[in-house]
Amino acid sequence: MKYPQTHTVEQSDEYFGTLVEDPYRWLEQGADSPEVANWITLQNDLTREQLQNYPKHRKLSSRLAELWDYAKAGPPWSRGGRWFQFRNTGLQDQHVLYTMESPDAEGRVLLDPNQLSEDGTVSLSSVAASPDGKYLAYGLNKGGSDWITWHVLEIGSGEVLPDELLWSRFSGVAWLHDSSGFVYCRYPEPPQGQELLVEMANQTVWLHRTGTEQADDTLIHERPDDPQLAFHPVVTDDGNWLVLLVSRGTEPRNYVYARRLDPDRPQEGGFHALIGDFRAEFEYIGSDEGEIYFQTDDSAPNGKVVAINVEQPDLVRTALPEQPDLLDEVRLLGDTLIATHLHHASHRVSYWSLEGASLGAAELPTLGTVRFKRVERSAKEAFMYFTSFLYPSSILGSGTSPETLVTHWSPEVPFDTSPYETVQEFATSPDGTKVPMFIVRPVRSENNGNNLTLLYGYGGFSINLTPEFSASRLAWLEAGGTFVLANLRGGLEYGKAWHEGGILSRKQNVFDDFIACAEHLIDQNYTRPERLAIQGGSNGGLLVGACITQRPDLFGAAHAAVGVLDMLRYHRFTIGWAWASDYGTSEHEDGFRNLIDYSPLHNIQPDTCYPATLLTTGDRDDRVVPAHSFKFAATLQAAQACDRPVLLRVQTKTGHGHGKPTRLLIEEQADIWAFLLQELRG
Repeated sequence: MKYPQTHTVEQSDEYFGTLVEDPYRWLEQGADSPEVANWITLQNDLTREQLQNYPKHRKLSSRLAELWDYAKAGPPWSRGGRWFQFRNTGLQDQHVLYTMESPDAEGRVLLDPNQLSEDGTVSLSSVAASPDGKYLAYGLNKGGSDWITWHVLEIGSGEVLPDELLWSRFSGVAWLHDSSGFVYCRYPEPPQGQELLVEMANQTVWLHRTGTEQADDTLIHERPDDPQLAFHPVVTDDGNWLVLLVSRGTEPRNYVYARRLDPDRPQEGGFHALIGDFRAEFEYIGSDEGEIYFQTDDSAPNGKVVAINVEQPDLVRTALPEQPDLLDEVRLLGDTLIATHLHHASHRVSYWSLEGASLGAAELPTLGTVRFKRVERSAKEAFMYFTSFLYPSSILGSGTSPETLVTHWSPEVPFDTSPYETVQEFATSPDGTKVPMFIVRPVRSENNGNNLTLLYGYGGFSINLTPEFSASRLAWLEAGGTFVLANLRGGLEYGKAWHEGGILSRKQNVFDDFIACAEHLIDQNYTRPERLAIQGGSNGGLLVGACITQRPDLFGAAHAAVGVLDMLRYHRFTIGWAWASDYGTSEHEDGFRNLIDYSPLHNIQPDTCYPATLLTTGDRDDRVVPAHSFKFAATLQAAQACDRPVLLRVQTKTGHGHGKPTRLLIEEQADIWAFLLQELRG
């Protein structure tokens, strides 16, 4: 295959006595550079030409649109006597926010982001209703960027107020109890033209009064002495306390500060520490008569719930004790804690008193995943969604006991899932660790070594992969494919030790786990290397890049989305520095030695036959900047020694993936499936 000419530059860096060449450094300028933009166009032209020649491409596009076209709804939640819910009629680019008088009512459209842009690339990042149900604060992302612009509307009239709050990122809002304003976080305004590249530092906490200008906001908290700290504000249920969760990057540990809120002067007062060191992770759940409930792994690797006396932080009691399985989520409804635990990467739902007594467990429809929406403690029912690989996302509702858990709504999907099954098997990693994986396949599928198989993984940042329904994966199954989801170290499926077993100097364990899963599938005669593809996004893109450079013989094809692929320079862009808790950095010699060993960009060997590889990214990605994919694509294309294609697909006006309109999701997925099906069958 003839690839676009990618010129090189004389660029090298010395790391602790080792000289590392970086001949494609110029691609780091991004899509705003005319030279890079032209290179992107040439790469996209090649990819488009190649994919359009695949015979199944057009049928996949139309079939995916059919599979996607069904009604979707999220769990309803209440605030101030009103109910809210996100819905999608099927192929709407963005989900629409409704407000209702009751959870089952039809309601009315409150906010439709599809009306905010012609191309569907403006999306809702977060919404928060005021305690009295009068106002809605909503954050908008444009073109997939992580930057949030906050607005306020009056819920009763639907009128959008003049409030416009810029340069917020990774932040929600915490309304004051009297609904007069809210607390939020923002960053300094970046230099013009550097919005997508500037390093994220010096986040600050502000009080905004509804109906006023951002210039009139009051600074609540800042830490210029420690610019990498990030803040998450919460106002307690009774409105008496402002709680500030203080973290550094993606490290799963945080401080907890609190200060009493004076209704007349909420901007005044000092914080005192509830948790004054970075010993563990604490997540706010709710409050009750001077106590604040937190989910934590403090002296509990699988998690527990504690109640801390806000006036006397040394007074701590256990409200939900640690269990043999990982505590994933907890919600407070009335005087009951509703909890989900992970058992071999699928959920169990249980109920607990505030004194830690078990009230029983509920029965779920099948092996799957439970996710809560916001739960207002005074509500009669908590809502959640339930999903599995072959079970579309349905809405469950529950009172304060197991027998009250019922299904409120299930979608009608244009696909018969009955001919398929899900099984769980375990691979053995080189150090003896048992690695679970879910295998979704036709019921009567034979282990004949010839099945088209897609192995998906992530393995990082305490993120759990659990059974989820995906309309796009139905097309893979329908085409005769087997789908496999691997639960690798670096996640949190088995608690803190599982996460820590896949970070820093132990990151290679993640790649070993994934390779072990691939070898298990081959050894058990599910498939063979020529019929096996791997896939992952973001940190999962790093996983794919590391595995194809370490074991190019093991896979027939690979898809890496928005991947972290240059491990020596990842920390120099936007929020990249925050990932050092999992990766380490090349600023330190031990970190450099570890990273250079597996960095996908730096382990591509010339004149090697690599799997057919598709790299996808967005030109506006300000989380994992697209330069990772650009440089990796150029290097891999130059090194490829066989006729397996190496293609780069760059989507314009999109970012890391969140908020991508349905239309573009379908187009992208058709390209991915066409590529994998063609290359595995070729």
